[in-house]
Parts: sequence; structure tokens; C-alpha cells
Amino acid sequence: MIRKLFVGAAASALFGLLAWSLYHLPAHPAGLTVQAHAALPRSGVSHPVTAVLLNYRGYDTLLEIAVLLLAVVGVWSLRAMPAGGPEARGAPILGALLRLIVPSLLLVGGYMLWIGAFAPGGAFQGGALLGGALVLLLLGGLGGALLRHIGLLRAALSAGLLVFIAVGALSMAVTGTLLQYPEGLAGTLILVIESAAMVSIGLTLGAMFHGGRPVRAEGAGDDE
Repeated sequence: MIRKLFVGAAASALFGLLAWSLYHLPAHPAGLTVQAHAALPRSGVSHPVTAVLLNYRGYDTLLEIAVLLLAVVGVWSLRAMPAGGPEARGAPILGALLRLIVPSLLLVGGYMLWIGAFAPGGAFQGGALLGGALVLLLLGGLGGALLRHIGLLRAALSAGLLVFIAVGALSMAVTGTLLQYPEGLAGTLILVIESAAMVSIGLTLGAMFHGGRPVRAEGAGDDE
């Protein structure tokens, strides 16, 4: 009983503190909106969200990509799972849907990556669509072939973080500051980072949906 009262009092105190903080927030916070918009021409992109994620606070995004990779490592460390699954060839309706939906998801994912420089979009949105496509393939039993190429899968999962680090090292060698892109190359370098990150994010989501370290099922042939 005393424990419940203590937990209730602590929760009430936390709620009261959060409510008080929210009530006393300024109606018109100063922030860095003016400075962020003023620096857009030098950021390499014209959309402020992409500029914030890949330029102004690139360190945070770099760590987010690292966290996703660590999440896959954590899932894989728990158990191994065969990369097979139900066969879509035995389900004509599912197979027809996959042939229609998966290419559309890949196309829209690439489009989301491209428009991220000047409109809402980017690597995370495109990666979510690629992840959805991989999940559908896994549900249809057609994603196991990709997961069984464990070396290629590991390289693709790591590509987002490794490319991000490589670009950071290059920028540091040229400008003397980590992730301060050279003048005139910011847009190209951001696109390179986002392309690799989108692939890694999509595969991360699919690999985590699979739920374990992919291994070849017993008795599976090389031609599966």
C-alpha cells in the first residue's frame, strides 16, 4: 500500500512539473528559426528540415543511424532464425499483390529520397517505404534469398553509418571541421549520405521484422 502511494505521489509530482513547464512556455519562442532560414543557401538543400537533419545537426542524425545499426545487432544477438517463409507462388493473389505493390513502394521510396532536398521527404521516409516492401516480401516468402546473403546484408546495413562517417572524415580533412561540408559540395554529399542511409534504414526495418539473425534453413538448396 505504501509503495503504491509513493508511486502515485511521484507520478503526480512529475505530471505537475510537466504541466507547470508547459504552461510557462513562451508564447513566441525566439529559437533559431531566423538563423536557420538565413543559412539555407549555404546548406546544400532548400528544405529547412533536411538542412537541420543533415547539416545543422548532422551529429544527431549520425548517432541515430548508429542506434538503428545497434538495434539490429541486438536483435541478431538474441537468436538465429531461418530466412525462409511461406511461398507466394502457392498464393496467386498474394503474389499478384506483391508484383504490384513492391515496385510501387521502391519507386515512391526513391522519389521521397530525391524530393527531400526541397520538400518534405528524405532518407527516413524513403527507408520506411523500403522497409515496408521488404516486410511484404518476407510475408510472401520472397525475401529469404536476400537475407541469406549475410555478407551482403551486413555490408548494406552498415553502409549508411560508414558512408556518413566517411563523408564526415572527408569534410574534416578539407574544412577542418567534422560534417562541415566543403563549399559547393554540400548538396551532393547530403544526397550521398541519404542514399546510403535509406538503404540501411529499409533493411534495418526488414531485418528487425524478421526477428533474428538470418540463417539458411536446414535442407534448403542453393537454388532457393
